[in-house]
Amino acid sequence: MAENTVLLPKVEELQIDGKVKTSISDIKSKLSKLPFYDVGSDGTSVTVARVESRNIDKMPYLFHIVKVNQSGIDVTYSIIPDTSESMRRAYVIKSVAGILSLLSNDYEADMPKLLQYIESTLGNLMEGISQNYNILYNKYEALTTEYREIKRLNNELSASNKNITVQISQLSEENKELRDELDKLKKYSDEALMGLVQEWVEVHDNSIDTEQFAKNYSVSVPRVEQILNKMVTLGYLEVKS
Repeated sequence: MAENTVLLPKVEELQIDGKVKTSISDIKSKLSKLPFYDVGSDGTSVTVARVESRNIDKMPYLFHIVKVNQSGIDVTYSIIPDTSESMRRAYVIKSVAGILSLLSNDYEADMPKLLQYIESTLGNLMEGISQNYNILYNKYEALTTEYREIKRLNNELSASNKNITVQISQLSEENKELRDELDKLKKYSDEALMGLVQEWVEVHDNSIDTEQFAKNYSVSVPRVEQILNKMVTLGYLEVKS
């Protein structure tokens, strides 16, 4: 059975030079007020740690640890896979800045070095945001162009569909008329219709009014003419000169 691969987080460290202006105990007292942080001290340093998430084994996965001692601040933090490293570094330095703000009367950090790191972190973050923006904008432009083309095709198809609907309606009407005509033509068999014609000419002095005959028997004039031609051909009728 294949085992699930656990992706370990990347761990980075940051050192900020500085010095304690009051005492380690005073710093611990101040940092103990921080919510969501675990605070500890060995007498020579104070450590604050925040576990932001744990893995399936309940071990710290996303975390950052800030250790304040007499000569500086050591920061250790994790970066989980498939996340923005620049964004993570910016978040950690923001947390460190908040801690230093709380210790403004107790600790003096090497501000030039700290500001350089902040500038570098923000620079990388902005560069990444700019690149992501360009990628997203290009995708947006491509999708906009595709949307316009689809909309144009949809309009053309809608217009074509209307034309086809009209044509179908016309063809349906024509088909109905043709069916009606066919029904009229097939109302009587040839033999039956010839019999009716024979009776008609006998009653009407050997003549036939095709329109009146067609009306009386609900057949079409072409059908009557067809039967008359057939009867003449077979010799049942003669055409008077």
